[in-house]
Amino acid sequence: MLSATLRLLSLCPPESRFAVTLTRMQAWPSPPIRSLPGHGKPLRIFDTATSSVRELAPAVTARLYVCGITPYDATHLGHAFTYLTYDLAQRVLRDAGHHVHYVQNVTDVDDPLLERATRDGLDWRALADREIDLFREDMTALRMLAPDAYVGVVEAIPMIVDMVVELVDRGAAYQVDDDLYFSIATAPAFGEISHLSRAEMLAICAERGGDPRRTGKKDPLDPLLWRAHRPGEPSWPSPFGPGRPGWHIECSAIARHYLGGVIDIQGGGTDLSFPHHECSAAHAEVAAGIRPFARSYVHTAMVSLDGHKMSKSRGNLEFVSRLRRAGVDPAALRLALLDHRHTEDWEWTPGLLDDAVDRMNRWRAAVALPTGPDAMGLLAAVRERLADDLDAPGAVAAVDAWVGAALADAGGSAGAGPDPTHQGGPVRGSGGDVPAWGEAPALVRRLVDTLLGVDLEPVRPRGS
Repeated sequence: MLSATLRLLSLCPPESRFAVTLTRMQAWPSPPIRSLPGHGKPLRIFDTATSSVRELAPAVTARLYVCGITPYDATHLGHAFTYLTYDLAQRVLRDAGHHVHYVQNVTDVDDPLLERATRDGLDWRALADREIDLFREDMTALRMLAPDAYVGVVEAIPMIVDMVVELVDRGAAYQVDDDLYFSIATAPAFGEISHLSRAEMLAICAERGGDPRRTGKKDPLDPLLWRAHRPGEPSWPSPFGPGRPGWHIECSAIARHYLGGVIDIQGGGTDLSFPHHECSAAHAEVAAGIRPFARSYVHTAMVSLDGHKMSKSRGNLEFVSRLRRAGVDPAALRLALLDHRHTEDWEWTPGLLDDAVDRMNRWRAAVALPTGPDAMGLLAAVRERLADDLDAPGAVAAVDAWVGAALADAGGSAGAGPDPTHQGGPVRGSGGDVPAWGEAPALVRRLVDTLLGVDLEPVRPRGS
């Protein structure tokens, strides 16, 4: 009966099923990407599902889907480090000649957001809007490449409902009271992303929003697809009654709608590998009848503070906005983040920022020189390091070496340098003259901007 009802109602046009206005969310302005001599190397990146570093090998257009924030407590440094990973991936792919279609979602309705709004006496929509605006400002300041589609869950509810209907029709969904659940028994590849034991899955599921002990579920690990309306909670009309989506189906539907079939990367923090990415991949694969959902599952390591992973529940967070308000140069903050591998957990300390400021001063002094060591070798080295599993620390070290040589040749220091607007003549490299890029310091400034996203233009005093 449920399946037949859904088939009938799914024939109705979306506008008749959703008597609400869904506003398209806007991303932040993307920084320009300037061209460089030659082409970069193919990206090799660690894939969680195969536990190996693999060449991504996308088609002409690489398709990336990255899970975005739940908009409260934005933007902490763990967020910033995560989105830096996929910013770098885009830069490497573009430099290698690919187009990139990048989609990021915003979980702008979910239990943690509603709980925080209730705690603070705020309307949940106002809280989400405030935090999304702050996130956009932080991403702009850090010069993160913006997604082509920045999609809120609320605006995506029609496409989410359509995917739930498909899962019901495929016999992959069932009711518990008025809620709908996905049966993992219909997903033969379930577990192949995270490689966890069942006991580990059950423990993590209970910690991260699951309800493994709910009576009536076919399997304790079965995830929620549609949560029926509860008093005091937002809800939307659907063929299976008013309610709102479960967490994992949101990304399945948004990724398919905007990116189509098999995507190249599904990305996020390591804490999303299970249950979120495992479940969202299962939903997408069963709905489409196609495996895999993504060719690579890429996960960014955790950032700690005071000996513990930065987390909203613990409250040990360092915020990008607070550092910006304190006068920290966002370029130096980005440089501090770049000094860590995306696959390795690390701890934030104020000393890391001090080191990054010192490094930034040296880099800016070096690129302000009228001449310097040949930069084509540096360009090749930075490309090599970034193509090797986004080895940003290796790329930073290569720039450090060039900067040290340039300052030594000039007899200069980080405190002084020639006119930073001097561009000089053509670069000479393996490809001969490249007049558009000026002498070596100008090429270094350009490659650091294009590949690492760090602006080496001198910081101008406010009001100047």
